[in-house]
Amino acid sequence: MTKSLTRAIGVLTAIALSAALLRSLPAAADTVEDFYKGKTISLIIGYSPGAGYDTYGRLIARHFGRLMPGNPSIVPQNMPGAGSIKAANHIYNVAAKDGTVLGMFASSAAFEQMFGGEGVQFDTAKFTWIGNIDESIGTCGVWHTAGVKTFDEMLKKELVFGGSGPAAVTSQHAVALRNLLGAKIKLVQGYNGANEVKLAMARGEVNGGCGMALSSLKSQHTQEWKSGQLMPMVQLAIERSPELPGVAHIYDYAKDEETRQVYDLVFGRHVIGCPLSAPPGVPNDRKLALRKAFMSTMTDKAFLADADKLKLDITPSDGEGVEKLFSRFFGYPKPVIEKAVAAMKE
Repeated sequence: MTKSLTRAIGVLTAIALSAALLRSLPAAADTVEDFYKGKTISLIIGYSPGAGYDTYGRLIARHFGRLMPGNPSIVPQNMPGAGSIKAANHIYNVAAKDGTVLGMFASSAAFEQMFGGEGVQFDTAKFTWIGNIDESIGTCGVWHTAGVKTFDEMLKKELVFGGSGPAAVTSQHAVALRNLLGAKIKLVQGYNGANEVKLAMARGEVNGGCGMALSSLKSQHTQEWKSGQLMPMVQLAIERSPELPGVAHIYDYAKDEETRQVYDLVFGRHVIGCPLSAPPGVPNDRKLALRKAFMSTMTDKAFLADADKLKLDITPSDGEGVEKLFSRFFGYPKPVIEKAVAAMKE
């Protein structure tokens, strides 16, 4: 065999080995656009169809994909249960960690790790937080037949409130009003979210309920709210809303700084009103792409027009901001956390 032939065979062998090596490289070598092109992203929503989170989730699903590299399709999937802890557990433990699954569950569920809630199988800090759609303002309200006109009257009258489960704000806020302020509330649990509680109010099964965000009053319960049938009694948020004139603000009842911090953990969590997450371990380039696309969606004209049509508030923060907020709340002193936990226990 001649030297030239030997060299030629060597070159061909090297080329074949290089091609085989390139074929064996992991998919992570693809660009983010290559990865998402032709793919479907599942958006797991921790509440039933028609609930506030579902409305926000389906709004995101209609617009988010076209602003993502590769333009993947977004398919919403409802997974209600345990105040959305069921969905949070699924996203954390079961869902693919490659950026093809997103989650929308209540911030109240995310706080259950701190509060020692039953059934929690996740570490809140390890979720891949994409952003927050709305700095929500919560309310507790009554049906017009309840026989009260103000929050102070509500605190003194025996009333039946509907709730979901121990991890849901529909229950936690009602119990906290009883434990912190002496409200004479009897809580009936088992309703599947604030929408069902509102229907129970209309049927006369209960007098009132908590967990109805201002955005839901404006988008889903507009007729009942504006007609005076559904009467918000107290607004539960760090900042007072000018859209609820004459409605008591829970922080007016905080007597000192420690009590205010307790109120932050019990009621102020609404500042992370509608967070969007992904499982832990999403590759960094895809995490950054998801976060960038989220913030682009929040300022997109078609998205905002759709939100306006649905009367949904959009007050967003980015994924890094959500991480900082959780870090702030989880960093409160142990005595404050213990008092907050006690306030929400039956």
